[in-house]
Amino acid sequence: MKIVLVSEGTYPYAMGGVSLWCDQLIRGMPQYRWEVVALTVDGSERELWQPPDNLEYTQSIPMWGPAPPRRRRRSGPPGTAFTSAYEGFLTALMNPLDPRSDQAAVSRSRFLLALRGLYEYTAQGGELADALTTNQGLAQMMDAWHGVYEDGLTLADAIEAAWLIERMLRPLSVRPVAADIVHASMNGLSMLVAMATKWRHGTPVVMSEHGIYLRERYLSLLEENVRRPVKILLLNFFRALAGAGYLIADVLAPHSSYNRRWQLQNGAHPDRMWTMYNGVAPDEFPAAESEPDRPTIVFMGRIDPLKDLHTLIRAFATVRAQVPRARLRIFGGTPPGNELYRASCVQLISDLGLRDSVAMEGKVDSPVAAYHAGTIVALTSISEGFPYTVVEAMACGRAVVCTNVGGVAEAVADAGLVVSPRDHVAIANACVRLLSDDDLRRKMATNARSRFLELFTLRRSLDAYQKVYRQLTDGAVHELVVPKPPETGARRRAEPRPRVRGQASVTARGHAPAAHGRASVAARGTTSVAAWGMGSVATRGSASVTAHGRASVPGVPGRPDEDAA
Repeated sequence: MKIVLVSEGTYPYAMGGVSLWCDQLIRGMPQYRWEVVALTVDGSERELWQPPDNLEYTQSIPMWGPAPPRRRRRSGPPGTAFTSAYEGFLTALMNPLDPRSDQAAVSRSRFLLALRGLYEYTAQGGELADALTTNQGLAQMMDAWHGVYEDGLTLADAIEAAWLIERMLRPLSVRPVAADIVHASMNGLSMLVAMATKWRHGTPVVMSEHGIYLRERYLSLLEENVRRPVKILLLNFFRALAGAGYLIADVLAPHSSYNRRWQLQNGAHPDRMWTMYNGVAPDEFPAAESEPDRPTIVFMGRIDPLKDLHTLIRAFATVRAQVPRARLRIFGGTPPGNELYRASCVQLISDLGLRDSVAMEGKVDSPVAAYHAGTIVALTSISEGFPYTVVEAMACGRAVVCTNVGGVAEAVADAGLVVSPRDHVAIANACVRLLSDDDLRRKMATNARSRFLELFTLRRSLDAYQKVYRQLTDGAVHELVVPKPPETGARRRAEPRPRVRGQASVTARGHAPAAHGRASVAARGTTSVAAWGMGSVATRGSASVTAHGRASVPGVPGRPDEDAA
């Protein structure tokens, strides 16, 4: 069996939770052949993971560099094959609907049909980069906008939006890889690769979600310095794309019940879903046999604003006032681009007079040593999917203090205390309680190891995915045993296997003989743009906010980042 695994801004070019999961999946199933299709910034990224023996090839699709070369091209203006598909595409962008409504279900199908029409256009030699920025393409966008809104979208806005959308749609222009299964590591742009593969080869599609892609896109676009009409079009694009991804996937594998609820709210069908938790190997994360001499809070993860270390440091100032011997040890590397954030953490430590009790330890070779160095482990993120940090800390038998984001509470249950994000007082009180109450802390630490062994081992995660792969390729009917979320002490439950859908329920567009010409309006210039969608900062995914590379000039990439650390 050959499986194509699709990543976006993660494996094998970035570290973090989603990349770890990809590596686990490939190495954990040596009986299968794998190929990775990675959406990258400009293709110059360096691989950070040693490729497993059964990984045959890694294909990079640069999203922000020059357009990929085509084997054949058509000349002339875009014909009806493009204009008809693009009309349906724009209709979805101009008219977002409540995702739970019947009308939204119809809209998702039409948007998926429009995407297939654009794919067929490129498969016949059409160039989306040209077609989207011709006078005709720009006029279509502006007419669609003004048919819904009275004003607001200028020609410059339309050019900018078309330029960005062309980048987002690039996976549709790349020849799909033949395989038995295509597995997208997240929704969104990765699913464009899966869609094209299914349309060309009839390949069944699996989609995992560590974090919620659509939520991550909303968060990442909040602070972007673009005009409101462009932002509206991009937000609506990601919303429509997420719904189309849920529609075409044969199997949906949310990595927490929190993710599952988001998916259901946005059009996913429950008969094709079940929850699959992240896992780690018990022998690689042994339970600690003792506690440090001083009361110690440990943070383990990358130095990133999403981890909200400022709140953790402020909370520790309160902890130190009540537990004078306490210390805080912050383990983790600083991704490129986050140096200023790290400096701000160091400055805050100094401003609060904590330099003698807070240590920025940097990247460590062994996360186990970091977890064992703490009396408790804290994670104060403002966004997560189903973080490995929590699972690993629980595996090491450490009680945890975490913020209630993503699937964190679902993972922790009775293994720690969960409080509201951005609330340094609540975080401080939870830490003080665990550091001061030996019986409670040790009980939660015991619960943590037991809960991990019951629900979150790597073998359990790999077995679940192997059952998915077998069913999709042999059509057999099985039952998949998954943990019941998120009640404390819950037993496992059996979820019925989803019925295999096979081919996409939407049919191909026809092809018109006419193709396209060069854009008659120059796209962009030196306007600053953001490489939206590239990377997961966590879902991760999970996640969890997916980061975006940034280009100050079109085609000049920023960095990919990663979620779910």
